[in-house]
Amino acid sequence: MTPQQECMEILKQEGINPASTVDYEINGEETSLTLEYIIDTYMLASEESQLVFLTAMKKSLEANTIGIEKFFEGMGQLLLMSHLSEKFES
Repeated sequence: MTPQQECMEILKQEGINPASTVDYEINGEETSLTLEYIIDTYMLASEESQLVFLTAMKKSLEANTIGIEKFFEGMGQLLLMSHLSEKFES
């Protein structure tokens, strides 16, 4: 099983819909990312990074349901910050 498949399986086992969204406000505009998008984007990284993401996701589950919510909030925030910094560098 690939790290991506394992992430999706964890969501399924926890009864969490991959289409669930995390909402962010950026410059007064609301932006939403689905959990599936967050996972898919991190799975584009190196194999080592994929395993780090998966391990961190598993650890967040040990913290409880709030842990997984905070995990995806933080991961989505990192994606958005990376995207914004790329815009400023252009």
